[in-house]
Amino acid sequence: MASTSARSDAIELNSIGTRASSLQTGEDSAADEILQASKAQDASVPEGGYGWVVVAGCAVICFWFVGTSYSWGILQAALVEEKLAPATSLSFVGSLAVFFIAGLALVNARLIRLIGARNTGLLGIAFLGGSEILSGFATKSLPGLFVTSGVGMGIGTSLCFMTVSVTPAQWFAKKRGLATGIVYAAGGLGGTVIAFMFDGLIQRLGIAWTFRLCGLLTLGTGLPAAWLIKERSAIRTATFVEWRLFRDPIFLLLFLAAAIATFPLFVPPFFLPLYASSLGLSASAGAGLVAGFNFSSAVGRLSCGFMCDKLGAVNTLLFSLAISAGSMLVLWPLSDSIAPLVAFAVINGVGNGGFFAVIPSVVGSVFGSARMGVAMGMIVSGWAGGYLLGAPIAGYLLAAFGGQDGGLRAYLPAIMYAGGLSLLAGALVATARFKMDRKVLKKL
Repeated sequence: MASTSARSDAIELNSIGTRASSLQTGEDSAADEILQASKAQDASVPEGGYGWVVVAGCAVICFWFVGTSYSWGILQAALVEEKLAPATSLSFVGSLAVFFIAGLALVNARLIRLIGARNTGLLGIAFLGGSEILSGFATKSLPGLFVTSGVGMGIGTSLCFMTVSVTPAQWFAKKRGLATGIVYAAGGLGGTVIAFMFDGLIQRLGIAWTFRLCGLLTLGTGLPAAWLIKERSAIRTATFVEWRLFRDPIFLLLFLAAAIATFPLFVPPFFLPLYASSLGLSASAGAGLVAGFNFSSAVGRLSCGFMCDKLGAVNTLLFSLAISAGSMLVLWPLSDSIAPLVAFAVINGVGNGGFFAVIPSVVGSVFGSARMGVAMGMIVSGWAGGYLLGAPIAGYLLAAFGGQDGGLRAYLPAIMYAGGLSLLAGALVATARFKMDRKVLKKL
């Protein structure tokens, strides 16, 4: 049964590009030629070799940009404690940083085509580490943090994200899910290490030096890692967007599902420290919860990447969204003590991390490795609303129902909002899965 489902995924995902290519003529013929060249190139991928070096370099980069993003809640809680600004405002800083992943996706895809993945990765690490250092001088200024931690780190994060998303897929086909899972698992591991590192540094050196030291470490390890990145594909697409793909109902369903799924993604890591504080737990306990969440995210990224190769990318995406929705709608509202809260952080982390590991595999199956840049640019651009507004909406719901000092009931509307959107995204993926099965049956 599992192998049949995986074949269905492969047949139908590969057919999306074929069905879309028949919708237009003339100017679309060039895109069709690229598709055929991409398929031919995918048939000759080395399935490793120097590709594992590329995976290692991308993993180090992912360690820093994902780990820092997912540990923002610890910095946010410390800044709230120092009364710099309320959580609603500070969550916007963290959301702005990840918003640039979507907001600049198409621009960064074009930049990779112009200067190459290696140079794009170097530029991204330079922005990320440099902005962290500058953030150390802006810890008393909310506007300053918006510029440094929001815009500066956001540009760096977006450049790094696109680099690690499109490059490993060029070296693998059958092991693409595993390679992508390893890269993104390093991000979850980074979140675990950085969460503990932030907590320890804040207590010993303060928030300012926490930012500065993190920036120095990012530059010192990230720049050599980015230098290891090498592209294999020589095929380049000439357009920002292939609009014809939006005419395919399955592609549209997957695009909308991914866009909606990003709204709740950063709600747990951003608000777990504040939620723990409402339970009367210490700041270290909150940091430990975020670290546990991030470690589970690493496990989810790696295991879901492996599952993509065995069960199909769409099936695995549905699995990760189901875990995320179920944990938020069922387990989080019942977490009135440390034990169930730990269980929630672990389970939700698995589903949360799995989402990021699966999406590049879905895109690679649809478009082929040579078109990963423009394809990822299209998909990721749809995440802009969720990245920018997802966590702040939860923050405003929290404030409207009593704020962080309003007890556990004050968090319930934000929790239901996040869980409900994950459920909706899962329903869209299930609909796409159903349509794919019907298409395959009609061809038999």
